[in-house]
Parts: sequence; C-alpha cells; structure tokens
Amino acid sequence: MTYEQLLTDLGHGKVGPLYLLHGEEPYFIDKITEFFEDKLLSEAEKAFNLVVLYGKETEYGQVVDECRQLSMFAERRVVILKEAQDMKSLPKLEVYAEKPVQSTILVVCHKYKKIDRRTKLAKLAEENGIVFESKTLFDNQVAPWIKGRINALGFKTENGVAELLAENLGSDLSRISNEIEKLSLNAKKDKLISIKDIREYIGVSKDFDVFELCKALVQKDFRKSSQILNYFAENATANPPPAIIATIYGFMNKVMIVKYHGRSGADLAKLAEISPFFLDQYKQAANHFTIPHLTSIFAAIKKADMHSKGVGARKPESSSIYKDILVAFMKSEE
Repeated sequence: MTYEQLLTDLGHGKVGPLYLLHGEEPYFIDKITEFFEDKLLSEAEKAFNLVVLYGKETEYGQVVDECRQLSMFAERRVVILKEAQDMKSLPKLEVYAEKPVQSTILVVCHKYKKIDRRTKLAKLAEENGIVFESKTLFDNQVAPWIKGRINALGFKTENGVAELLAENLGSDLSRISNEIEKLSLNAKKDKLISIKDIREYIGVSKDFDVFELCKALVQKDFRKSSQILNYFAENATANPPPAIIATIYGFMNKVMIVKYHGRSGADLAKLAEISPFFLDQYKQAANHFTIPHLTSIFAAIKKADMHSKGVGARKPESSSIYKDILVAFMKSEE
C-alpha cells in the first residue's frame, strides 16, 4: 500500500486495528502518525482514548494493557507506539498481533530501519492489519515530489524551482516540507513560486549555496570556490561539513557516471538519477575532467569526510577540512 492510498483510506474512515509503519524514510511515518494523533478522534475523545508511548520507555506488557482497555465515550481507542525501534521487547508484540482488539487502533512507528517481513510480527501484522514500508526517495524522485507537494498546496512553480530545492536541500523530506510551508506563507498572491522566492525566503543564496559551490569547483574557479567554502566554514552550524561534503560527493558521483557511460537522453538521466532538467549541466561538468582526475577528487572527498567526522585524528577546523577538496579540483590535468 502506498502512502497516498493509506492516507486516502484513513480520510474515508477505513481503519483497521493494527498498523505497522516501518522503513528508512521518517517523513511518511510521521505524517501518517499525525493523522492518527490529530484527526481520528475529536478533542473531547482524545482525553480518554488517545495514548502515546515511546519505545525506549515502554515494555510489551504496557502496550498490550493500553490496547485492551475499553474506549470511553468514543467508538475506538488509539494507542501510538513511537520510536518502536528502541523497544527491546518489540518482537513480543506478535502475541497481540495474532488477535488485536478490534475497538483499539494500535500504531507501531518503527523509523529509520525496515522490519524483516519474514518475522512473525510482520507476517501477523500484514494478516490482521496494515504494514506500510516508508521508502527513501531516489535522488531523481525528489524534484517531482517537491513539485507535487507545492501543487497540492495550490501553488504553481517556475521552471527549475523544484530542481533547485532538491539540489540544495537534498533528500531530507521533513526539512523540504518545512521550507515549502515557509514558501507558501510568503509567496505572492499570484500563487506562482519563483526562483527569486527560493533565494529570498529559504535562504538559498545565489552566491553561497552548495549548488553554486559545485559549479565553481567544476569550473576550477578558485576565487569563488574559496569564498563559498570559507562562508561554509564560518557558518558550520548551519552548514555542517559532513552534509556539505556529502552533497559534493553526490554531485561528482553523477558527473562520474555521465563521464564513464557517455550515453545521451533519458537513459543517461535515469542511470545517473538526474533530473532531465539538469542533464546538460552534468554533461558539461564531465567534459572538464578525465577519469584519473575524478578518481583523485573522490580520494580527497573521502579523506575530507573522514576528517569531518574526527576519524583518525582530532576533529580539525572546517576550513582545513575543505582544503584537500579544493586542491584536488584545482590541480592541472596530467
């Protein structure tokens, strides 16, 4: 069952006694949980019939006890087990899953990791309830998702808006969703979100964003690359080095795929998980490098990533972390 199908069923009042929400993408799990927590019961009913538990502080017996209590002044009782991945006795819930109480809705939220579908708990949850796997979007799926999310709020976008957001915000759907909400509150009455709006309201600076950094590095623009990296180093809290380095790696990985395979059109975009909107840009970037040069750049990125995480030595200053990357990009072809 897809995320959209599940929310549609819930919106139409089609509910079951047991929901096992699991997977690597927390955003969809959080949104489904919000529905159970905020919309399934009235405010008056919530006082006696909504229970929220946390896996780290809860044992199997407490969950079952809450599920088996009778609902009061309401048709059903809702028990939400958040952070279920932290509950050591979670497998014991298979006993309850075998025969869940029909007047209770138990929602198990197991985030950041899939549950093995071969386990007895997963099999019984699928047999007697709903199992939803929250999958991380591929890079080439993020921009279409952003566009769909913006359209769902009643807004249209200029060409390149969704792609710009995806390139600069990565695949953190919770963060992206928050930024889209911010845009919707500040956008003009014409309901058109422009690239200018992105720059103004989200803080994706025309001069100091990761996308501009990658372009400057590819073009071997030492002055601009240094300027942006120094800005990131001075604002490391808002721009953590591991995240910046991961974005550079992701960009250059796509460049390497384009360089190595040399295909054209939709096949190459699909292979590299690139939006067709940006394909020409990656082709142009690939023309700036040989395979040996790209290999040396990846070695520098790996070294910087290890340093940013304090591996092998005391964690250095952000400015020195980026030095190897800058040197690797700027060196002449041999």
